[in-house]
Amino acid sequence: MQHEDARDLVRRLRDAAGSRDFARMAELYADDAVAVSPVFGTVRGGQAIVATWGTLLRTFADIALDISDILVDGDRVAVLATVNTTDRAGWFGRPATHAPINYRMVLLLTVRQERIVYDERIYDSAGVLERLEKARLDKEMRTAAEVQRALLSRTAQVAAFCESVGHSVPCRAIGGDFFEFVERPNGDVGIAMGDVSGKGPAAALLAALLQGMLAVEATSSASPAETLSRLNRHLIARRVESRFATLVYGVLSPDGRFVYSNAGHNPPVVCARAGIRRLDAGGPILGVFDSAIFEDETVRLDRRDTLVMYTDGVSEARGPQEEEFGEDRLIARLETSAALPPAELLDGIFKDVRGFCGQADQSDDITVTVTRLS
Repeated sequence: MQHEDARDLVRRLRDAAGSRDFARMAELYADDAVAVSPVFGTVRGGQAIVATWGTLLRTFADIALDISDILVDGDRVAVLATVNTTDRAGWFGRPATHAPINYRMVLLLTVRQERIVYDERIYDSAGVLERLEKARLDKEMRTAAEVQRALLSRTAQVAAFCESVGHSVPCRAIGGDFFEFVERPNGDVGIAMGDVSGKGPAAALLAALLQGMLAVEATSSASPAETLSRLNRHLIARRVESRFATLVYGVLSPDGRFVYSNAGHNPPVVCARAGIRRLDAGGPILGVFDSAIFEDETVRLDRRDTLVMYTDGVSEARGPQEEEFGEDRLIARLETSAALPPAELLDGIFKDVRGFCGQADQSDDITVTVTRLS
C-alpha cells in the first residue's frame, strides 16, 4: 500500500467520524473485519465495528483526534495520534470527572483491497488512568477547599465592644491553618488561631477536627489554659501519628480584659498606645506531651487597641532571594498602620507579604486575624 493511499484512507476515516457519517465509515471496513480495543474487546464484522465508533462518539461528543504521524509497512498502517475529549461518562469503570483529558493512541490497521480488515486500538491506558485520577483528585480538592472556606470565618465577628476580621491563604488547595471567632454564652468573644504540622489534606482534616473540638470547648466556662489542656488530651487520645499543632486561644471581655494561653504558636501582638507587646504565655505545642501544663495570662486592652494573630506562614514567607519576611516587617506595618480599620490593616499585611514574596512559590499557609476593641 502506498503512503498516499494510506493517508487518504485515514483522512476519510477521520472525516467520517468527525461528521458522524457512519454509512461512509462502513464503506471503509470489510464485512468480516475484526477490531480489538481495551474498551470494547474483540468485535467481529464491519457493521459491529462501526457501532463501536458510534458508541465512542456519542459518549464523548467533543472528541477530537490529532494525528501526529502515519506509518506504512506493506498492507499495515500505524496511526499515531492524541485524543482530546471531556470525561463526561467515565472510563474503565470510574466515575466521570467532567474534566478535559488527553491521551496518546495508536491505531493499527490492516488494509486489503482498500478496505480495513483489522483494526486494533492501543491506548496509553496508564496515562489515561493517571489523568483521570488527577482530574478526580483535583475535583475532590476543589470541593474540600470549598468546605474549608465555609468553615473558616471571614469578617465573622462584630460584637458590641469589638470587631474581628481574618483571612487565610493555603499554599495548596487546602491547608492546615485555621482561625475561629466564638461568641460565648456570657457575651465574651473567644479568638483562636491554629497551625497543624504539615500541609495538604491530612493537615486540613486535623485542622477541621481541632476547629470542631475548639468550638465545643470554647462555649464552656473553662479558662483558655484549661481548654488547651483538654484539646491536648483529645488530640493525644486519637493517636494521630507525626501530627501536632500550635494553637493560641484567648477570651476578650467587654471591659477589655483579654485572658489567653499560647500552645507553642507565634506570639500574638497587642498594638496599644503604650507600644507593641507580644503574648507568649502558655505551654508546649498540642499533641505531643500528655502531661503538658498550660498557663493563662491576663492583659488589659484599652479602647481602640488592636490584637493581631498570625501563623508562621507570615514570618517565614520567603522572597525570591530566599530571605524571610520576618517579624520585624510585620511589626513595622503594625507600628504605622495599627489605627486603620481592621479590614484595611488586614489587607495591608497581606499586601506586604505578597509584595515581599513576588513570584516566589508560597511554601506555607498564611493566616492573620485582626481584632479591635471598640
